[in-house]
Amino acid sequence: MTETPTVPDLASATTVTAAVPLPRDRPCPFAPPDGYRELRERSPVSRLQLADGTVGWLLTRDEDVRAMLVDPRMSAQNRTLTSHVRVLTPDLVARSIRRASLLSMDAPEHSRQRRLLTVSFTARRMRRLTPWIERVVEEHLDAMISRGSPADLVPAFALPIPSLVICELLGVPYAERAEFQDRAHTLVSVGIPPAESVRAGEELEGYLGQLLLRKRAEPADDLLSELARPDGRAGGLPDGELARLSTLLLIAGHETTANMIGLGALMLLEHPARYAALRDGPAVVERTVEELLRYLSVVHLGVTRQATEELTIGGQRISAGELVVGSLAAANHDPERFAEPAELDPDRVRVPHLAFGYGAHQCLGQQLARVELAAAFGGLARRLPGLRLAVPAEQVPLRHEMLIYGVDELPVAW
Repeated sequence: MTETPTVPDLASATTVTAAVPLPRDRPCPFAPPDGYRELRERSPVSRLQLADGTVGWLLTRDEDVRAMLVDPRMSAQNRTLTSHVRVLTPDLVARSIRRASLLSMDAPEHSRQRRLLTVSFTARRMRRLTPWIERVVEEHLDAMISRGSPADLVPAFALPIPSLVICELLGVPYAERAEFQDRAHTLVSVGIPPAESVRAGEELEGYLGQLLLRKRAEPADDLLSELARPDGRAGGLPDGELARLSTLLLIAGHETTANMIGLGALMLLEHPARYAALRDGPAVVERTVEELLRYLSVVHLGVTRQATEELTIGGQRISAGELVVGSLAAANHDPERFAEPAELDPDRVRVPHLAFGYGAHQCLGQQLARVELAAAFGGLARRLPGLRLAVPAEQVPLRHEMLIYGVDELPVAW
């Protein structure tokens, strides 16, 4: 097969290389694949070989990813195919979202639905939840410690804390968590058969649709009850759209944070001085959380947009209709943005990262995640200063084939 020749990029000092697949090989389990660094140095706006045989673009610089995420000509709807269906595997084509979700909407519909939720996730409101979240962490630490060493930190700590928190905020009975945890896991898995993924999505939406009807009949002091009220701020939004919005909140509210707790704990245990420093107080914990968010970037496959008209990013012309993937992980390790990005340095001068995205689609729950992560890591270090891995680090199973990166298990001892 003849290789596509390198094409000069006349608008910049870089070149556009032959199309390559999305980098996936990680010599280090915490850092992004080395392929991102190589592409950023050689061709930061590079041709990306998509799984369906077509070619799109991959962005690896912070500046270019931010430009993509704020440009109204870059559509989140991906009108031909949604999300990562053309990036990862052809099997995912069958999963393309049947109806729009908040993640795959453009203005004005995206703005309208997002406004329904913004008031519920303000920084001030999340800070008021801090004492309660810290109690949740303490209760799970009590239970884990009472059962004795060793333990698997994922089911004992990392997964139940954000699950319980988002259930409480939404008004989902925590006792019914089996109704959503397995299905949510299916929806963020790459290798699941398409029919199984579609079924999991339909079942989860059906469960939340029924729960919204229960909330409408017997409202409580929670977000789903507010959304379900005909005269509330979501009045007029069809029940199907309310169910999809609730599904997104439930999945996003526990999957990303649970994986950040698990993977972050693994990294801290591999950097014992950083783990010990967490006992120095809330300011150190806060800085460490921000650095872990940057370094780990658990939304590791990036965000996808589609050009609605011709435009230029990073000096490269993008044609209308082309798919563009912005790598959050690569951007968060961009040396033009972060000094010594390969170093885990909570004391670095604070520079905003892209772990929560950027622009109109920036993560609504980022302040809640920060509170949960600070409570979790701070609680672990305070209560279990001698925490250590119970197996060699290379034996910890990692979630390479998931849309959200993390660990499947984390055996620990103390």
